[in-house]
Amino acid sequence: MLSYIIRRLLFLPLVLFGITVLIFALVSTLGPWTRVATFVPSPDAERHVNLEAMIKKYHLDDPPLKMYLRWLNNLFHGNLGWSQSSHMTVAEAIGHRFPATLELTLFAVLPVIVIGIILGVISAVHHNDPIDHSTRIFAIVLWSLPDFVLGLAVLMVGFGVLGWFPPGRLSSWAHLEVIKASFRAFTGMYTVDALLNGRLDIFWDALRHIIAPVITLSCLWWAFMLRVTRSSMLDVLNQDYVRTARAKGLAEPVVIKKHALRNALIPVTTVAGNMLLGLMGGVVIVETVFNYPGLGLLTSTAATRLDVPCVVGVALFYAVILVVVNLAVDILYSVIDPRVRLE
Repeated sequence: MLSYIIRRLLFLPLVLFGITVLIFALVSTLGPWTRVATFVPSPDAERHVNLEAMIKKYHLDDPPLKMYLRWLNNLFHGNLGWSQSSHMTVAEAIGHRFPATLELTLFAVLPVIVIGIILGVISAVHHNDPIDHSTRIFAIVLWSLPDFVLGLAVLMVGFGVLGWFPPGRLSSWAHLEVIKASFRAFTGMYTVDALLNGRLDIFWDALRHIIAPVITLSCLWWAFMLRVTRSSMLDVLNQDYVRTARAKGLAEPVVIKKHALRNALIPVTTVAGNMLLGLMGGVVIVETVFNYPGLGLLTSTAATRLDVPCVVGVALFYAVILVVVNLAVDILYSVIDPRVRLE
């Protein structure tokens, strides 16, 4: 396994190089007159700015290969560029927003995995029973709903009608508290930092703000997890070793937990790893709906303002996470199923 991990890590730079080529090729489709707009503070300022001089200053009319090599050199030195929409470097913007997205994703992952697997197992065990049909229909309906539709419905009911789950990340008073020098930011995740600082009032406020987007993300993905778990479980329950276990007189809970569930979780593990990436990618719409200041809202704002360096920087950041998560899933394979050998 160690040799496999080393080979994958050595292959990582090649994968990232291919990603940089692809991303830069897409960015190169924008002409210099389009990209120079990212350096202009506002549309009204275009009348007072010499755009041709700015194109020359920032080398926006250079040949694509020359621009790519210059951009790649900046990446090697940790320079992702300047984000005009955030008024800070792209690296600083990502570092500032990522803890919020990570917090949202971690809160959403647990209910997705727990509820999805439990309901998937129940649905498979009670195959073609009323509970199976009702669960499947409910999952299909939730999975078919667009993110923004479910998000707006949750926002309307949770905040507009009940007034329980406000948008944003913190209330005004709580935001003023967390920016004080006395409040120590250990992780950047407000719920965790509030507990570490002993501020239960801030923890409760942060929790109220994160519940609605978590519900939106969780409902969409646990429906998918349920369907995958159910299909995998049904396939395993029809295997010969499960029939043999039942023929030996083993209790049904023992057959399900010890013999069927462990093997059914193998394909679910792959889905869970990709689901984590899907959750982080899906926060673009959810964070925009709930005005939640994470990477998703950062990307949405940067895209609407044609902030190319910020969009490219976030794309590269997600690419690194994608490769790392895929490697972790492959390693987890061999832990769940000893028959799997990574060579």
